[in-house]
Amino acid sequence: MQLYIGNKNYSSWSLRAWLLMTHFGIQFEEIKLRLDFDDNSEFKNMLAQVAPTGRVPVLVDEGFAVWDTLAIAEYLAEKYASKNLWPAQPLARARARSLCAEMHSGFGALRSHFGMNIEASLPEIGRRVLAEQPDVARDFKRIVQMWDKQFDEHGGPFLFGAFSIADAFFAPVCSRITTYGLPVPSRIAAYIERVHALPAMQAWVKEARAEHDFIPADEPYRTSRSA
Repeated sequence: MQLYIGNKNYSSWSLRAWLLMTHFGIQFEEIKLRLDFDDNSEFKNMLAQVAPTGRVPVLVDEGFAVWDTLAIAEYLAEKYASKNLWPAQPLARARARSLCAEMHSGFGALRSHFGMNIEASLPEIGRRVLAEQPDVARDFKRIVQMWDKQFDEHGGPFLFGAFSIADAFFAPVCSRITTYGLPVPSRIAAYIERVHALPAMQAWVKEARAEHDFIPADEPYRTSRSA
């Protein structure tokens, strides 16, 4: 299998699929493309050869392309059923799917104001945006409430006990909370630390920090000289 991804510093969607496959020991060839959404860019031209969306991630298995992170997760869960990528219990599995779908389609304000930027530290931006943007504050409050409820029901260490697709889906949020210094309760902070302590997550972060590839379109708060 091949997994097409974007820059590890910025591409939150790529992180989900990459983290899931790496954590569960699913072998794949990584094909990393520099993020560039211009119509005639190498990024667009390369992706056009494998999928119609022009976006990452894309999983290609024996020539068959699966795009969209949620579709990739479902494909892998079926192909590697013995690895239990979803929670085993039916109600927990349904709830995990609900949370992933909510993350997949929602939280637009948080996404747009708090883009993933692993190598940056922007706590002053975090404070200002939470104070000035009520939609972002609502998104953030919902995520904290969501995680709190899961820990009430399952006790941790991850959202459904063991690491699952749900944790992979929220790993970019963990990164955002760290980058922007967002205030969270102690057990949420501990969860974020556990996610960052995963060997697969550590590998992604290390490689993201090593990229040194400043992309202005993904940097609403900094210039190349201040990075």
